[in-house]
Amino acid sequence: MANNSAEQFFNRDDAHGRHARSRMPSSTGYLVSAIVIAVGLFFGLWWILVRGGDEAPWLPAGLVASVVLLVALSAREVVMRRAWTKYLLENGIPQKKPSRPRESSRSSRRGFSPSVHSAALRTIQKQSTAADAPGSTPETHLEVAQLCHDYLSGSDELLRSGSFGSEKGIAIRAGQERVRALHRRHLLTWARGQARVLTHEAQQRARTFDKIETATRAIDCLDSALRVYADEAELRESRIAIQEFIASVKVAHWVELAERSAFKGHYRRAIDRYQDALFYMNQDVVKEEVRIAGAEKIEREIAALRARVRPGSAAHTRTTDSGGPDHES
Repeated sequence: MANNSAEQFFNRDDAHGRHARSRMPSSTGYLVSAIVIAVGLFFGLWWILVRGGDEAPWLPAGLVASVVLLVALSAREVVMRRAWTKYLLENGIPQKKPSRPRESSRSSRRGFSPSVHSAALRTIQKQSTAADAPGSTPETHLEVAQLCHDYLSGSDELLRSGSFGSEKGIAIRAGQERVRALHRRHLLTWARGQARVLTHEAQQRARTFDKIETATRAIDCLDSALRVYADEAELRESRIAIQEFIASVKVAHWVELAERSAFKGHYRRAIDRYQDALFYMNQDVVKEEVRIAGAEKIEREIAALRARVRPGSAAHTRTTDSGGPDHES
């Protein structure tokens, strides 16, 4: 049963990606929810204080509700940033917006008119400069990439509408070229930075499950950028390096379990777990020289254990078989 549960744990990657598509984060929805919670809290406290005989129940109730609302508003940027990051990790970076009804398309053209083209471009450049500042987080680069995506989608609709002169069209296309370059740079910077942060976090984790889960999130970041820019070799190399780290964690886990079993005299169980470690060692993501050296060491341990469980050692075999289930994993 220990081996089966461990196999289910390590095969969790096969089920990854089959989660239901989450709803797109909405800043308006967040604000509405915060207001509803604050109002509900106000009336709830007001009713409790009225029942308690308070002469001015609205004062403490209003104070508490105001504090909750202020905290929610101050945390809005952080919460929405994390929500967008989680949404993009689960669903990928959208390359183009879905088709809309004709009425929505017309209102979009009116909203993204040539008059706001320069203002939108200046906003993106300002955000890009802020994201490039020292000490910025990977999430700031993701925000710039999302702004660039929205700009490119709106400008494409404007170009298709044809409701402007040739000079405006040239200016919009020139702006698109600059924004595409910014989108690529900031999206790749986010993927590299976020993957680096998550990989470092995975290395600091104590439990094997946490190490693998955090490293898998780093791979998700790289995959989100690779779906848009599949030709980026650096991201592919980083992905392979993280896969090697995950394989090494699995090998170390099974080797540790095998050593524990061998120490307790459960040689057959130790052989099985060494073979599990050998399976993950022979994965394609492991470097050739590391795989050869590690496989040779594990095979020597297996050979030594098999020598101990030969038919001549009946007493050892009885001790091993009567040891009961091993709950180490």
